[in-house]
Amino acid sequence: MAYVIVPRHERTQPLRIVPGYPQTPWRNPKQPLIRRPPTLSELTGPSEVAKRVKLLGGDIAGHGEAQAIGQLMHLKLRVVDEDGTPVGGTVVEIWQANGAGRYIHPNDDEHAPVDRNFYGAARLLTDERGLLELRTVKPGAYPVPTKDGWWRPPHIHFSIFGKVWLSRLVTQMYFPGEPLNGQDRILNAVPDTAARARLVARLVPPTGDPANALVFEHQIVLRGRKATPSQP
Repeated sequence: MAYVIVPRHERTQPLRIVPGYPQTPWRNPKQPLIRRPPTLSELTGPSEVAKRVKLLGGDIAGHGEAQAIGQLMHLKLRVVDEDGTPVGGTVVEIWQANGAGRYIHPNDDEHAPVDRNFYGAARLLTDERGLLELRTVKPGAYPVPTKDGWWRPPHIHFSIFGKVWLSRLVTQMYFPGEPLNGQDRILNAVPDTAARARLVARLVPPTGDPANALVFEHQIVLRGRKATPSQP
C-alpha cells in the first residue's frame, strides 16, 4: 500500500503559533518533525468506527421543561471529499458551549452559568448523502483567560474520523454576521480569506419544520485545495 504525505498548505491552514493565544505553543513541536513511515496497523482500521464507539442522538436541545436555554437551532451538516462526493458512514463528534458560553468541563471557569439541561456534545453518523442533522441551541460567546481578555465568537467544534487511525480532522464552525468573528484569533489565524469563509455556516430560510428554530447549513470538505481548515 502506497502512502503519500501531502504537504501542509500554510495559507489555508491556521498558523502553528497564534499570537496572543498562549495554548498554541503547547500544541506544536519545538523541533523539526521526523518522518516515520506508517505501519500496516496504522494504515488499516479502525474498520467500521461506528461499531467501536457509542453513537448519540441528534437532539441535544431537549424539550419542554428539560429544554436548554438559548436560541434553538437546526444544523444540517454535509461531509464531502475533494470532488464533492458525499462521504457516508463517517463518525462526527460535536461539542459546544451552552447558550451562555460555558462548557460542561471541569477546566471551564465560572464566567457564565451551567445549564442543567444542556450537556453540549453529540456523536453522529453521516448518511449515504454525507448528511447529518443536529437540533441544539446556538452557543454563546465567552472570554478567553488571557491578560487582554479577548472573546471567542459563537462556534461549534467537530471531529471527523476517517477510515484509518491517522485520518482525522478537528475543526470549528462559526456563524455568519457575528461581530466577534473579525477579531477572533483562532479563526483569523487562517491567512487565506476564502479558506476562512469555508469555516462559516450559512443561515437558510426556515421551511416551517422545525418552525421555532434557526436553520444553518454547513459543509466540511475533506482533502484537496478547498479542504476545510483545521481548527484547534
